Amino acid sequence: MSAPAGRLLAGHNRISTQALTSVARAAAAEALGVPPQDVRADWADDDGLLALSLVTPIAVPSLTAVLRDPARVAAFGGPIWDRAVTAKAEILRRVTELSGAQLSRVDIRISGASVSDGGRVR
Repeated sequence: MSAPAGRLLAGHNRISTQALTSVARAAAAEALGVPPQDVRADWADDDGLLALSLVTPIAVPSLTAVLRDPARVAAFGGPIWDRAVTAKAEILRRVTELSGAQLSRVDIRISGASVSDGGRVR
C-alpha cells in the first residue's frame, strides 16, 4: 500500500547501529581490499553527526613481488598512507550513500597488512 503523492506517512524510520556497522565494514573492506570480518568499526557522536572510527588491515603486495616489479605498489593503489587517505573519502561517501546517515568524519587506523597476490579489486 502506498500513500497518495505528496502525502507524508506518520511513523519513524531508524537504522540500527548494527546495520550501520555492517555497512561501514563492507565499505571499508571494499576500499582497502580486505574481508569485512577483519574490519572493526566504532561510532561516536560529533556534535550531532556520526564519527566513524575504523581499525583494519590493508591489502598489500608481497615484498618479493615488489622487489621483482616495483609497479606492483601502483597496482594496489599506491603507498599505504595514500590509500588510507583516499579510502576515508570513499568510505564516507559510500556509507552516506547507502545509509543516508550524516557522517562528520572517518578515522582509519591500519592494524596490519594482508599480503595478496592480486591488485586492487574494484
